[in-house]
Amino acid sequence: MSSSTPASTAEDTTPEPKKSARLPFWAQIFIGLAIGIALGFVARQFGVSWLTTTLDTIGSTFVQLLKVVVVPLVLTAIIVSIANLRQVTNAAKLAVQTLGWFAITAAVSVVIGITIGLITNPGKAASLSLDDAKAPSSTGSWLDFLESIIPGNILGLEVSSKAKAAEDAITVTSNLSFNVLQLVVIGIFLGAAALAVGKKADPFISFNRSALEIFSKLTWWVIRLSPIGSAALIGNAVADYGWDLIAPLGIFTIDVYVGCLIVMLIVYPIIARLNGLSPRRYFAGAWPAIQFAFVSRSSVGTLPLTQRVVTRNLGVSRDYASFAVPIGATTKMDGCASIYPALAAITVAQLFGIDLGVTDYLLIAFVSVVGSAATAGLTGAVVMLTLTLSTLGLPLEGVGLLLAIDPILDMIRTATNVAGQALVPTIVAKRNNLINLDTYNANTFANSAVRLEEDEEVSTTQERELVNA
Repeated sequence: MSSSTPASTAEDTTPEPKKSARLPFWAQIFIGLAIGIALGFVARQFGVSWLTTTLDTIGSTFVQLLKVVVVPLVLTAIIVSIANLRQVTNAAKLAVQTLGWFAITAAVSVVIGITIGLITNPGKAASLSLDDAKAPSSTGSWLDFLESIIPGNILGLEVSSKAKAAEDAITVTSNLSFNVLQLVVIGIFLGAAALAVGKKADPFISFNRSALEIFSKLTWWVIRLSPIGSAALIGNAVADYGWDLIAPLGIFTIDVYVGCLIVMLIVYPIIARLNGLSPRRYFAGAWPAIQFAFVSRSSVGTLPLTQRVVTRNLGVSRDYASFAVPIGATTKMDGCASIYPALAAITVAQLFGIDLGVTDYLLIAFVSVVGSAATAGLTGAVVMLTLTLSTLGLPLEGVGLLLAIDPILDMIRTATNVAGQALVPTIVAKRNNLINLDTYNANTFANSAVRLEEDEEVSTTQERELVNA
């Protein structure tokens, strides 16, 4: 009598197909950075202009893609988070705590910047000719804050026009841009209005929830291009800026990097530890955003990734993070608005032989803590720098001396900005029991980027709660 194996048994004994090996996202980023540095070195060393142009084009296109998805992402995220505040009893308390920690870390950062400047005297060590000094084309003032926070229209759109004469004709080109801080304000008011309307606003809120999920997916698709974008951005930086530009302001450059690293690697870990959080776990979770901010030089461009690491890696409640992170990306800038302006003001004063007193240093601190929102939506720190110099009565011509190396300095400044933008929501969430500590404590440098990739098939508990709210 012959025996046969049941189909079910045969299926049980069939070996499962092996999953194909996949290079971790963090490894892809590091490989991209290495390739970019190599390409940038070749372009600079051998004068390969087409390679420099290619790197510049790819890098700027990548950052532009991020900025495009940021607009609807920020607007829908703010509206949904405000609408969800009906379930949060201490919303006002959270807002006050968030802004309070922004101010505290900004004050500490500016003190560090001033201290380093007084110890090293970067302006006296600089080998620059004042003949090259020139005032910038745009400056910052205290009115910039009001202009940046009050929306000019419902979409936060800004239009800039530029006229160019060519032979007998004059060509006028107009560019549309979005003021992210205005978008935050618009989103807050739309969300608040939806809350006030009540049930009649449910379709509007549901639409924004669906739109938020769609734009989050689009954002992740763009972020998946980070290895290519990072390679191009770092490669272009290496190709364009060499030691010949940095050397005359060598002490100033070192001061900016040292100041930012002190804030990131000493101040932030101390704050995390004082709030019962492991600094190592924090950096492991926030590292993808910090790393990307360094090469992109854009807090706004990094915003989608910052939002992602804060919720997915650091375990912060998405309802709170979708409010705190966009606010931080436009106003929380310890690198650009605290450390850098302090050091730059000291450097410019020393270059022009102007002595600063205690009152001047207090003014620097005041401007850094209160005026940082004037930099919202702008690349670099020129507006904040000119605001600081004009408040102190220092020559604005000194700005032109520092602009040549600004992109190199902007890399570490932006990384510091984003590190703080991720830290403050995390500690506020910890103080208010709005954090998943199991998620936070699971962070390692090996798996933090991996968990960012789980969006394709797995939804987090926070996301399910957001959809079902």
